Amino acid sequence: MFLDVVLWALVLLPALVALTWIDIRTMRLPDMITLPLIGVGVVQSWYFAGEVWSAGIGAAVGYLFFVVIEKAYRATTGKDGLGRGDAKLLAAGGAWCGWIGLPWIVLIASSSGLVFAGLMAVSGRKPDGAMPFGPFLALGIAAVWLGQIRLLMF
Repeated sequence: MFLDVVLWALVLLPALVALTWIDIRTMRLPDMITLPLIGVGVVQSWYFAGEVWSAGIGAAVGYLFFVVIEKAYRATTGKDGLGRGDAKLLAAGGAWCGWIGLPWIVLIASSSGLVFAGLMAVSGRKPDGAMPFGPFLALGIAAVWLGQIRLLMF
């Protein structure tokens, strides 16, 4: 079981690190990483749980949740808030962690993003308005997936 977890982690964690790096540098989360991560997440869910419903629902709900927030923010403010890449990354998180992990992913991502922005403001290095959310989503996905795997193993 331990070797299985390591092999799956060698798929998920480097992809999240790559997405973090890319989003910090370009404010983009490329489909060529996020979309395969959704499919692999569904396979991983089948491998560990023997079913794909939770992963499929998680992917769909994660994506739609952020798309609704993106469109509502744009309609209210006239500006972009979340990008569609963030929605695809949350869909990947839903595929890897199931629908039950989505609130935890969003909580960890939002909290860590707020703490980071607060630390930036306190240190006098105010963000210039736009801040990539992908790194915080990646942190949330990694933390929730690793927590779920830990519960599965013990």
